[in-house]
This record gives sequence, C-alpha cells and structure tokens, in this order.
Amino acid sequence: MSADSSAVRRRMELLPITAVYQASAERSAALELVIGGCRVQALAEQFGTPLYCFDAATLDAAANQYRAALSRWYPAASAVTYAGKAYLSRAIVRWAQRHDLWLDCTGAGEIGIAVAGGAPRERILVHGVNKSDEDLDAAVMYAGVIVVDNLMELQRLALRLRSAQNRPSLWLRLRPGVAVDTHVYRQTGQEDSKFGMSPQEVLQAAHFCQEHGLPLNGLHFHQGSQFRDPAPIGLALHVALDLAAELSASGWQMEALSPGGGWGVAYHEDELPHPEIETYVRFVSQAVVEGCRQRNLPLPSLHLEPGRSLVARAGVAVYRVGAVKQTALRRWLFIDGGMADNPRPALYRARYSALPVTNPERPCIGPAWIAGPYCESGDVLIEALPMPDLAVGELLVVPMSGAYHLAMQSNYNGARRPAVIWLERGEAILIQRRETLVDLLARDVDL
Repeated sequence: MSADSSAVRRRMELLPITAVYQASAERSAALELVIGGCRVQALAEQFGTPLYCFDAATLDAAANQYRAALSRWYPAASAVTYAGKAYLSRAIVRWAQRHDLWLDCTGAGEIGIAVAGGAPRERILVHGVNKSDEDLDAAVMYAGVIVVDNLMELQRLALRLRSAQNRPSLWLRLRPGVAVDTHVYRQTGQEDSKFGMSPQEVLQAAHFCQEHGLPLNGLHFHQGSQFRDPAPIGLALHVALDLAAELSASGWQMEALSPGGGWGVAYHEDELPHPEIETYVRFVSQAVVEGCRQRNLPLPSLHLEPGRSLVARAGVAVYRVGAVKQTALRRWLFIDGGMADNPRPALYRARYSALPVTNPERPCIGPAWIAGPYCESGDVLIEALPMPDLAVGELLVVPMSGAYHLAMQSNYNGARRPAVIWLERGEAILIQRRETLVDLLARDVDL
C-alpha cells in the first residue's frame, strides 16, 4: 500500500460509517464516494454546493451506543438528552424521538423547533444562562425540565410557576469549579465560568425551592465540550454528590442528576481513533454509583447530554473547487463555502481533513491550504493538508461536519445558508432547502 493510500484510508475513518469509494458510473473517474447508498457527485449536481449531508445509519449507531452503554453500566433509570445546540432541525427532532432521546434546548427558538418537530413536553429540557421573559414563558409552557442557572432566574420562575397548569421540574445548575481539558472557549465548569451557581448558591436555591414549594428534583453541571479524558467529571461529581448529601439531611432527595455532555470526537486523522462512547459512559456511571454508595444516597436517574458525539461524524460538508492559486509559500484551493457555514476553525483553531469525491488515491503533490470565498484572512478551513492535484470544478468533502457548523452559520458577505439532506438506504431527502436572495431580503423594511 502506498503512503497516499494509507493516508486516504485513515481519513476515511472520519467519514460516516456507510461511506465507501466504489466504481463510478462516469467514465471520467474510476472511484467515487458513496454515502448512505447515495453518490455524492450526483447529490452535488442535484442539490448544489455547498451541501451538508447527514447519514442516518451513523446517527442511529451513535444513539444506540449511548443507550446500550447506559443499560450495561448504570443499574438505575437513565436517559440520553441530545444537545440541540450542536444542530437542530425538525428532521433531527423526529430522529431523536425514534430513539427516545430527550432534547436539550436553549431559549424560545430551539424550544419552538422541538415543538414543531413533535417532541413531547416530558422530553424537552431547557438551558440558558440569561433566559429572557420569552424564554421562560416558552419553557414553562412547553418543557418538562428547566435547568435553573442563577438565583435571579429562580425568583422569576417562581412567579410564573404559581399560575402554571403543568409545572415543569426544576434542576439547579452547579458550577463545580473543575475544568476539562479543552479549548478555553469551550470550558464551562471552572470557577470563573459564566455558567451556573457556586455550591453555596445551589444550597440557597434549593432552600428557596423548599420554602416556596417549587418542584426541584435534580442537579446539573457541565464542564465543557470536546474533551477526551473523563477524569475531571469524577471530581465534579464529588462536589455535586456532597451537595445532594447535605440537602438530603433537610429532607430533599435528588431524583435526577446530569453531568452534562461534551464527550469529544476525532476531527482529523491525527486524532484517531475516535474516543469510545463506552469509555465515557462507563466512567460516569461507575463514578455515580460509587459516589452514591459512599454517601448512602439512592441512585438518581442519570441523564447524559451528548451533542457532538452523536451527530458530528454523521455530517459531511460537500464543496466545489472554484480556483487554485500558487503563491510563493502556499498552494491554495478555494472552495465555495467556508467560515459562513463553518466558523469553528476561525473561532477555535479547529482542525479538519478533506477528501476528493473522486479518485481519492491520486498521488499527493504536497500540502494545500483550503480556503473559502469570504473577506477574512481567517476564512481558512484547513491548513497544510497533503492533497492531490485538484482541478477547478472538482468536489471535495470535509468529514466530521455534523456538529456546530449549521448551528453557528451566518449570512456573512451575503452567503446563503446551504441545503441539508438526509441520506438513508439509498434515498436522499431534503430536510432544509438552500436559502435564496428572497430569504436574505425577507427581514428588510424599506425606509
């Protein structure tokens, strides 16, 4: 096997589990990429580029891994809550219902998408560090659980819950003072984080709930996103379970506990193998069981909140090469998408990889910088990636594009947000159409 072939095979491990290169129906290419039984070349011709594709089989496999691991390792009630901030649409909501997943929503907008997709009230959980009146009203009306971020929010909620016909349960968000190993912008559990309450504030909030008859039944914390070492979760669990034990002395019992989500994925072949979902679930489950045993606490219902590790690998971005430029120091491949549909490289210095849609094992001619068309020097999706000679008009795919691309996309430079399709058993279904100029102008009001 050549070095180029070996590199291609490594990169293919980043693609959805159904992805294969097979003999092309076109004479111009010997091999072409097929995902979910669908030819990517044909999809690009039908739906245009940039194009986002979600492979149903990869989504299903990740959901099944979480549920199976919880069944194996946690001996009490449990649930998986999909973190909708990773990517939310009505199609994803319906997929979540197929797997009995809860939905984590932030604000009235995501709540509205969840309701439009048919999510039942009892499986909608609402987060938010600064919930507006609209957010709180929507949460009280449509959610089964509200995660309370601060004492002021709790007081505002108390007024609303007095007259609510169906009162959602309340969980208190703890700031445990323990960070995970990830980019500083993705850390949320350290002491100087904007999220959650200190242990002392959690005790105050719990006593407030007891005094006012509020339906408090859970504790929550989240330490950050895209981490691969679960050890810091154990430290945060000690803080949470110590609080639960202290509150149990005053008659309150913790029925639900969520250590959030944030388990990482491999975005680049250098980061392979993919972190095992089983490793994460086993660690958390065993830590909760042992921690409750040490404190003589009954086991709570354990809720995990994965987002990225459920959907990232299922998503693939398809781009078309529009120009090739050789400067004194770099070979540039310009594509028709970039920071407008994927701001993560500019925001986090996130690393990605790429593959040609046809004939991936062509000889590599050196490193390439893959950049978008937008008016920013930071609009570079991939740096110094060994690539073959690609011609204008060729397609390439960027794997691991299912999380925090579409959720964070923008209309920068008048970019129109791309179409999104669902691939399942050889069928491609449009789940979000491409934006048009009419969409861009729809909010404008003439002077």
